Amino acid sequence: MNDFIDIGALEDIPSQGARVLRTHVGCVAVFRTAEDEVFALDDACPHKKGPLSNGIQHGRSVTCPLHNWVIDLSTGRATGADEGGVATYPVQVRGGRILLDASSLAARLAAQ
Repeated sequence: MNDFIDIGALEDIPSQGARVLRTHVGCVAVFRTAEDEVFALDDACPHKKGPLSNGIQHGRSVTCPLHNWVIDLSTGRATGADEGGVATYPVQVRGGRILLDASSLAARLAAQ
């Protein structure tokens, strides 16, 4: 069951930008694409834990600022020859507000 919580306004995140949400499972990067799609995933590259929120976003991907790994925002998986991934979290945009699925965070905490 999904339990969506309001984490802020869409306009709080610049187009092709990111913001960090500190949670009980760690930092979650919330990205906004040029098409106003929103994605949420762990803010730590699977390679060396670089902050993905500081990376360069292009389309539906972000490039880690440390070693240029490219992470697919929708799946959390590394692309190209790189392997690994990060957890993703369901998000919705309703009435200009970003809603994050809190139950997915709780499930992640229980799995740790």
